[in-house]
Amino acid sequence: MTAKKRLGFATRMGAVAATVGSAVGLGNIWRFPYEAGQNGGGAFIIVYLICVLLLGIPVMLSEFIIGRSTHKNMMGALKQLSPGSKVYGFSYVCIAGAIVTLGFYSVVCGWVIEYLVQAVSGGLSGHTPEEYSGIFGDFVGSAWQCTLWTVAFLAINFVVLSRGVQKGIERVSSVMMPLLFILLVIFCVNSLMLPNSWKGVEFLFSPDFSKLTWKGVVDAMGQAFMSLTLGISGLVTYASYFKDETPLARDASVIAVLDTLVAVLAGVVIFPAVFSFGMQPEAGPKLVFEILPSIFQQMAGGYIWAILFFVLLFFASLTSTISLSEIPIVFISEEFHMSRNRSICWVAGLTLVIAILSALSFNVLSDVVVWDMNLFDLFNYAASNVFMLLGGLFTAVYVGWFLDKRIIADQLSNRDHLNKAVLNYTVVCLRYVAPVAVIVIFLYCVGVI
Repeated sequence: MTAKKRLGFATRMGAVAATVGSAVGLGNIWRFPYEAGQNGGGAFIIVYLICVLLLGIPVMLSEFIIGRSTHKNMMGALKQLSPGSKVYGFSYVCIAGAIVTLGFYSVVCGWVIEYLVQAVSGGLSGHTPEEYSGIFGDFVGSAWQCTLWTVAFLAINFVVLSRGVQKGIERVSSVMMPLLFILLVIFCVNSLMLPNSWKGVEFLFSPDFSKLTWKGVVDAMGQAFMSLTLGISGLVTYASYFKDETPLARDASVIAVLDTLVAVLAGVVIFPAVFSFGMQPEAGPKLVFEILPSIFQQMAGGYIWAILFFVLLFFASLTSTISLSEIPIVFISEEFHMSRNRSICWVAGLTLVIAILSALSFNVLSDVVVWDMNLFDLFNYAASNVFMLLGGLFTAVYVGWFLDKRIIADQLSNRDHLNKAVLNYTVVCLRYVAPVAVIVIFLYCVGVI
């Protein structure tokens, strides 16, 4: 498959929507706001923004440069950029990371579908806060229910991908991402009109540097890295569909801003409501599947708010998994010369194995423990703390130190007038700042520091 015959995104807006969709996920909604609130509010957000500027955007640009300069998947790109070298072998780490991430993440996306169905049918109505905890526990404890919705979500995901880049990925992202932002704004207005909502705003935004510990700084670095889905070549894949005139530096900045905006708006949605109804801020599944359903029941029009919230989560889930799936699909298609549909079948089969194991780890396989983690947590840990970090470190070092600087300059300038400040910023961050930051995050995750 040559670059000339290779389909790409039809419009710049579609490309941005798809790439923002790949970054925006459940972590923006249930992890970032809580981390901010627990680590000094505005102080954490300031550190996070610095991390996005010095780590997130440069590593994003490194992936964009690799993908757009070759219009190929990660392995094909490395073969072209470094002919005669075995460096392309590292792409297997990225492919493995994408499949593992897709596998365990699809389980959580299945939970979103279950709760959306329950919200529509009225099953989330009329319960006490304690009962919501039991409802969630019973659901994840049911092997057939958890597996059913995981498989259902994957089926939706791969149906979209079977439509191709323009009719599938771009079209769905171009619809879902604007709707996601509209829903977020509607929720923000509603939350800010609740009694005592300002306590939640203070929890999220008041800068308290006394609460910002070393752990909080590392968490901000990790959140910036994970939130943009760096290190598993998703952005290499999407950038390979970009047009040659796409302004990479500008689009990377827009994507980083929109991704951060979603996380901040999610906090404005959640914490004013949490404090207004006297609940305690929590992180992870407990926040989304136990606390928020209880809050919706106490709101006027709670039935509608619950439906809209889980629709919002579904949009965030699907646009993320589409990008994760596209990484191995285009790799198999191009490197093994398979049709797109056959590649989708292979990826679906591999993902399904990991997804089912992850879904069953809460019930029939709950006794299977590796390094004190069930299978779901193990896959989560491997994806976030091994594959993504190694991939991000490799990409930063490869582009910063080994890639011909003329290629970097050509891609950042679109072979036109080059802003040397942008070039120097990118290279310095990729050579010195990003590698050190990724190593620090990795050492922290494995407990060395």
